[in-house]
Amino acid sequence: MNFRGNALHGGIADGLSNCTGLMYIFLDKNHLTGEIPFWLGGFPKLVALLLSKNNLTETIPLSLGNLTSLQALYLDNNQLEGSIPDELGRLNNLQWLALFANHLSGTVPEPVFNLSSVFAFGVDQNYLHGTLPPNWGNNQPNLAYIFLTLNHFMGNVPASLANATMLYNLDISFNNFTGKMPPEIGTLCPSIFSFDSNQIEASSLEGWEFITLLTNCSWLRVLTFRNNMRAGNLPVSVANLSANLQVFYAGFNQIQGNIPPGIGNLVSLQKLFLSHNQFVGTLPGTIGRLKMMRALGVDGNLLSGTIPPSIGNPTLLQIITLDDNNFEGPLPFSIMNLQQLSIVTLSHGNSFSGSLPTSISKMLGLVVVNLSNNFLSGEIPQEFGRTKGLQELYLGHNNLSGQIPGTFQNMTGLYLLDISFNHLSGQVPVHGVFVNPSRFLFRGNDGLCGGTQELHLPVCPVSEKHSSTKKRVILIITISIGSFLVLYWDDKYRKVSYAELAQGTDGFASTNLVGRGRYGSVYKGRLSLKNAETVVAVKVFDLQQSGSSKSFEAECVALSKIRHRNLISVITCCCSSDSRQNDFKAIVFEFMPNQSLDKWLHDANPCSDASRPIPGLTLIQRLNIAVDVAEALDYLHNDCEPPIVHCDLKPSNVLLNEDFVACVGDFGLAKILYDSEAEQVINSKSFTGIRGTIGYVAPGNSKYIGHPSSNNDTRLVAPPPRPGRKLQTKRL
Repeated sequence: MNFRGNALHGGIADGLSNCTGLMYIFLDKNHLTGEIPFWLGGFPKLVALLLSKNNLTETIPLSLGNLTSLQALYLDNNQLEGSIPDELGRLNNLQWLALFANHLSGTVPEPVFNLSSVFAFGVDQNYLHGTLPPNWGNNQPNLAYIFLTLNHFMGNVPASLANATMLYNLDISFNNFTGKMPPEIGTLCPSIFSFDSNQIEASSLEGWEFITLLTNCSWLRVLTFRNNMRAGNLPVSVANLSANLQVFYAGFNQIQGNIPPGIGNLVSLQKLFLSHNQFVGTLPGTIGRLKMMRALGVDGNLLSGTIPPSIGNPTLLQIITLDDNNFEGPLPFSIMNLQQLSIVTLSHGNSFSGSLPTSISKMLGLVVVNLSNNFLSGEIPQEFGRTKGLQELYLGHNNLSGQIPGTFQNMTGLYLLDISFNHLSGQVPVHGVFVNPSRFLFRGNDGLCGGTQELHLPVCPVSEKHSSTKKRVILIITISIGSFLVLYWDDKYRKVSYAELAQGTDGFASTNLVGRGRYGSVYKGRLSLKNAETVVAVKVFDLQQSGSSKSFEAECVALSKIRHRNLISVITCCCSSDSRQNDFKAIVFEFMPNQSLDKWLHDANPCSDASRPIPGLTLIQRLNIAVDVAEALDYLHNDCEPPIVHCDLKPSNVLLNEDFVACVGDFGLAKILYDSEAEQVINSKSFTGIRGTIGYVAPGNSKYIGHPSSNNDTRLVAPPPRPGRKLQTKRL
């Protein structure tokens, strides 16, 4: 009977009790509940009983000891409790015993240990205790797999296990075994031998003999004994272990002396962790021979000297941890060869000096870099900002100087930046990681200024020379009455041509169309900005539509005066002619992958072709969006000089980035409240009538035709009257 891997639920049906002729029962990988029926012990021909990966409870029935033909018993990955019945010791034909990942307790009965037919013995991940029989291995000619991990076994490891010559996997990790590892165990030839997290001892005189004997085993792939009580020197015979060894963990012990240079002979080694011991001397240059190595950990030792240049030879390395040692000197240039490196930590206790390498931008896989608590000096290279995948960067407690690279605010994945206690000065950027004070650590840099209000830094002094020489790009736009509107645009944004926008959007193809409004359409595109290809949103204005040019002008004026994490970020603009020599106007914005709030409120999932009536935003997401929009309005009304009123706030003008952070966009109807009465009158003539969209315009706003106030923006994106149903709207 085979019903494995289905969605069966409920208890095991009593109707099966009549099928006593069954030889195989496969009910594993389902959702069965309740207890294991006692009547299963009445199947004399049963060879295999597989009930693993269900939700079975209660105890193991004593009646299972009657299944004298049984060869495979799999009860693992359930919620069984109680003790292992002595009666299972009568299963003289049993080869596979899998009781792991349950809640079993007590001791393992000696008759179960002595089952001479067993090939695989798995009782790991339970609450079992007691000692192992001293003679366990004397009558186990077939035993190949022993899994005792994550229990409470204690006492010595029996030397008799050396007689189980077929052992392929011996894992006794995470128990309370004590004493020394018997030398005889080294005569075995397992593929995996692990006794992590026990209390197994070694000294300079004894306890290491098994390693020397293991050198005769060519099958060995994994050898781990972390977190024990092993002292003395690591035997030089470790260099003679199997050439097939891939994993060697010896961390969290009290091992002393030098790291044997011969460790470079283990050419298949992929993971080497010697962390948190008492190793002294230098890091052997022979490490460079380990061309297959992917992870190296020697942190928490007493190593000194410089890092050997050969550290750059294992080009597959992904993790290096050298923290808490006494290393010194410059960072080796060869480390830049490690193009797959994702985590590198060299902090605390070391004394690395010199400058930060600019070529780090070539290491595109970096995720975590920790260089804090050293003596690094010089400026932080702009190139650091090009490591787009970097999530955590720790540079605190060094001697770095100069300014924070502006490229850092473009690192969209950067989650935490620590530059505290250096000698940095100048303007703090206002985007990216710099927006959140809990993720930007900057204390101890007295020369920093500016940044967001939450940082409480002093205002940056205005340099007269700098102000007089700062370049500005002046966009002169012809308007219908024949005069000119002069807009000032920061020179960090370069102008783009119609040809670039057409190429980046595949000729403004319909497949790249992401939105359409009264005054134009928005396309997804790609532009080459600062030597990198960037995904952008291109808002193309329909100049045949009345008021479109004025909307472009108003949006340019407003966007040139604002900068906030909850306002759409403008990248550049285009005011030229298209391929037919017609006027062409467009604004390029940061691309918002989650589109508009309107889509999520009314379409549930804008990435899906199927429209569902159930909103796709959680309550927490909605609250966060509301807070984001409120912060944007507070900035526009109270922190801008002069203040700006959006005048058309609605869900379709609230855009969501990849983290569902809301950004207010579309400033085509925005009103700038100048102090000068003359400017107020002139500006108010640009638009007449009620500003906004029916359904979202502030109540009673018709009284204020041509004279908007902050009241215009206060009626926002309250949930629609019925979930998933749009308000009837019309732009005014």
